Amino acid sequence: MIHSILENISHNLFKPLLLFFYGGFLIPLFKVDFEFPKALYQSLTIVLLLGIGWHGGEELSHLASSGGLGYAVGFMVLGFVTNAFVGIIAYQMLRAMTRLRKVDAATVAGYYGSDSAGTFVTCVGVLGALNIAYAPYMPVMLAVMEIPGCLVALVLVSKFRAQGMDAKGNLPKEKNYTPPDEATYSEDSPAMDTSLLNTEDSRPRKKKRVFNAKLVHEVLLNPGTFLLFAGVIIGTLSGLQGEKVTQQVDQLFVFEFQGLLCLFLLEMGITACKRLRDLKSAGFGFIIFGLLAPNLFALLGLGVAYSYSHISGYHMDLGTYVLFMILCGAASYMAVPAVQRMAIPEASPTLPLAASLGLTFTYNVTVGIPIYVEIAKAVTGLH
Repeated sequence: MIHSILENISHNLFKPLLLFFYGGFLIPLFKVDFEFPKALYQSLTIVLLLGIGWHGGEELSHLASSGGLGYAVGFMVLGFVTNAFVGIIAYQMLRAMTRLRKVDAATVAGYYGSDSAGTFVTCVGVLGALNIAYAPYMPVMLAVMEIPGCLVALVLVSKFRAQGMDAKGNLPKEKNYTPPDEATYSEDSPAMDTSLLNTEDSRPRKKKRVFNAKLVHEVLLNPGTFLLFAGVIIGTLSGLQGEKVTQQVDQLFVFEFQGLLCLFLLEMGITACKRLRDLKSAGFGFIIFGLLAPNLFALLGLGVAYSYSHISGYHMDLGTYVLFMILCGAASYMAVPAVQRMAIPEASPTLPLAASLGLTFTYNVTVGIPIYVEIAKAVTGLH
């Protein structure tokens, strides 16, 4: 098995997808005067998310007739619960392994309790190159498993605020803690709006809501989640009308997918390299966490998926196991950062991305995916 893993890693390391990632990674190291156009990155993200949803929707149009829809829904519910559990475990690991403030540990845990669309699309590209099949509903699973991490982080931070967390995110007994001024919080205020503090008002402070309409909208209908679901729905409705309807759109979303993904990984290499610089202040324990967590959570995901398959009698393809491992072992860098900006402004904006992008994403797309493929083969007996 070890020989197969090493062979798979060496084979994967020189695939075009990874070579583009390395190329981007070298740009900041060599101080090349190049900035990836923001509009192009946004365009690639839109096309790739819609492409994942479209292709999944096409395949999903055949699922209802095969009688597997109920099993798929059950697996999605299980995926949601699993990633919530991942977020809780990540918080406990960070508290034990690092000296992060509680608010930063909770925020980083939220990133790991979510998933990564970039890692998912890279894994889809690798599975396609290896001709490994996966279930058509996995793009929907991607959207579903993006939500738990947001909820875990928000609940933890709400608890910290109730314990007297100051405006900079410090709790009592933490360094530089400043007791919060007596202030009035409006129940209808956004969770992050610290400008609503009224130090001249001596009325009793009202308890701040954990969620409000704007925050719920951001969690459930952030751009990434919306584009995924939109692609799935459009692909499903189109697939029901037959191949003649989907053939032309397939040219962009299916046949050109690998080329677009290469450009996307070029940008991700640039960003990942820049984020590594933020690890200098995080400590060695934080670096160990960023490399250990994806392996631990991917194995947890494999155990959950394998148990569900055996208990329910539902057959899963090898690619389904691998993608579920990736969804459990990856960390968000799209949805949760948007929620953090809105709801947890007290937390560090750089540390979570340093771990999720600089460490975990880089590890997963280079050596993680081949390792997960071989472990899934060994455990499930599938090839």
